[in-house]
Amino acid sequence: MLDAAVAALAATPGLAVTARSRNYRTPPWGDTDQDWFLNAAIGIATTFSPHALLEACLSAETQLGRVRERRWGPRVIDIDVLHYAGATVSDERLVLPHRFLRERAFVLVPLAEIAPDLAIGGETVVQALGRLDRSGIEPVAGTPDAGHP
Repeated sequence: MLDAAVAALAATPGLAVTARSRNYRTPPWGDTDQDWFLNAAIGIATTFSPHALLEACLSAETQLGRVRERRWGPRVIDIDVLHYAGATVSDERLVLPHRFLRERAFVLVPLAEIAPDLAIGGETVVQALGRLDRSGIEPVAGTPDAGHP
């Protein structure tokens, strides 16, 4: 499903995938009464505004069969916009940088592969990750090498 999500975004006119982390098996977060997840991070170049990028991500989720049933519950795919070239956005549809980015090791581990020095909230991705427990977060064998789309 992660490969399909990356392919759907890469096929979107106005978007180009520039980097991709390995896939990681991660314990559930928030609603922990569910199976483990797979997580990855990608870098993109785009002509879209932050909100148009969010809409492209939501469209890709819909194409892949995402149905929103319960918050933080099981889902076939979840594509988040984490950061957008230093933009700060805060409205009912989008918060950038992502409001929980620096609190979630399952996001920061793959992000550190493709953007370790990205500054968010006064610290780099690697610095934020250094404060968090990474227990249970493991790369999945046979996934792309870090940095390759």
